[in-house]
Amino acid sequence: MQTVRIVLSPEEAADAVAQRRALDLEAGRSTAAGPVRLVQQAIDARSRKGVRILQTWQVYDPDEEVPVERPFSYQDVHAAEPVLVVGSGPAGLFAALRLIERGLRPIVVERGKPVGERKKDIALLSRGQGLNPESNYCFGEGGAGTFSDGKLYTRSNKRGDISRILARFRYHGADASIGYESHPHIGSDKLPDIVRSMTRTIRDCGGSVLYATRVASLWLEGDTVRGVKTDAYGDIAARCVVWAAGQSASDMYETLYRQGVRLECIPFAMGVRVEHPQDLIDEIQYHGDPQQAFLPAASYALTAQVAGRGVHSFCMCPGGYMVASSSDESGQVVNGMSSSRRHTPFANSGIVVEVRPEDLAAFASDGPLAGLHYRQSLERLALLNGGGRQTAPAQRIDDFVHHRLSSSLPLSSYVPGLIVSPLHFWLPETLTACLTEGFRLFDRKMHGFLTHEALLTGMESRSSSPVRLPRDPVTLEHVQLHGLFPCGEGSGYAGGITSSAMDGEAVANRIADRMAGIF
Repeated sequence: MQTVRIVLSPEEAADAVAQRRALDLEAGRSTAAGPVRLVQQAIDARSRKGVRILQTWQVYDPDEEVPVERPFSYQDVHAAEPVLVVGSGPAGLFAALRLIERGLRPIVVERGKPVGERKKDIALLSRGQGLNPESNYCFGEGGAGTFSDGKLYTRSNKRGDISRILARFRYHGADASIGYESHPHIGSDKLPDIVRSMTRTIRDCGGSVLYATRVASLWLEGDTVRGVKTDAYGDIAARCVVWAAGQSASDMYETLYRQGVRLECIPFAMGVRVEHPQDLIDEIQYHGDPQQAFLPAASYALTAQVAGRGVHSFCMCPGGYMVASSSDESGQVVNGMSSSRRHTPFANSGIVVEVRPEDLAAFASDGPLAGLHYRQSLERLALLNGGGRQTAPAQRIDDFVHHRLSSSLPLSSYVPGLIVSPLHFWLPETLTACLTEGFRLFDRKMHGFLTHEALLTGMESRSSSPVRLPRDPVTLEHVQLHGLFPCGEGSGYAGGITSSAMDGEAVANRIADRMAGIF
């Protein structure tokens, strides 16, 4: 096998014949006789001289055998010992699938509905016909990850094998391209079917997925977890409970606090969601490359330090749209997503600011829930300034920076509608100051970012969890309660689909080791 790296123009990369010609030239021979496999592809737009596509190929001789990806060893676990998994987001689903591989029977408890029914509730929400607090963009089969952009890029390698996570997605229906793209992406149009396939695997192997089943509390005996108490199925017993509830399940963390479960208030971030015309972002990022038509919708990743605080972009969705992502009627939350084609005329991203302990002074008496209650207070403020419905408060970005009310708003992808609002006035002073300077700094890196044609909406408040369930770094078991294994974004141990999936697998492995008597 020969590893060959080639550099192509965007037009060449879109032409199979030109691509093969470049591969032959770099390999020093014809590659037509044997198999070839693309293993990595990235866009290099750093030079103003033109965008280049970087590809790495594996070229095999005709008599060479191409390694075949091994299927996952899912087994029949109908008669195996049960493990409870609270939440069916990426952490919960990947924990359940790994438990099956390790010979244990997962019982997944999900407060929301299956994908099909969930889609109907989301459609009603988008049409302004009400929010179902148990079935929305946050709650339901697959968790918040189901109706998201589906970005699978992460810098976290410490909890597991990323390639294994990508392979599991491919096994359940994701496109092969996620295996070689430098920033793999599935798309909100394809994720629901992949999630359905994963839950089908769980059920076919003997596991269970209980929908519309809200966990009322943990079932505790002293410092030992015996299972969970639910509203639909009563008490469900298990020696081990995977706590993979998402960060939007605020009521469940309130319940844990009342039960005396040890929680921690941790650093998090809050801000706004910014939307630009996608054509503008393409022009900035691709420097007006004449072959821009052959390139995908451009993205960006921006970071800055303002007054010692981090300000950064989060969940950037090229060719995407903004959605109402509140999990109850008491607050206004916006998020972003895109389909696999990333074809809308809009680009949006969360721009968030680090929240520090001094910001939580008014909520100090709430102990570990101080950050959660601070977040809820700003979501309520956004709801009030958005008209008390799912319409979102919005302002042109240059008006925000210059502290003036917008007289009009540009076209937007946000279906429930926007209301002109002076976000610079009602957001906390620190948040406004950091965002204002952050936008100015971002405009120096991406000239044109700070434009009259861009708008910002509030609140982008679910970029990270303000609460953590502390766990032992080796056993991954809760430091106070035997049998409780916190994991994923909601428990404070991940930030996104891939890192949550890796954390879910890591916890499943620890539980299987425990049951096998390894520790």
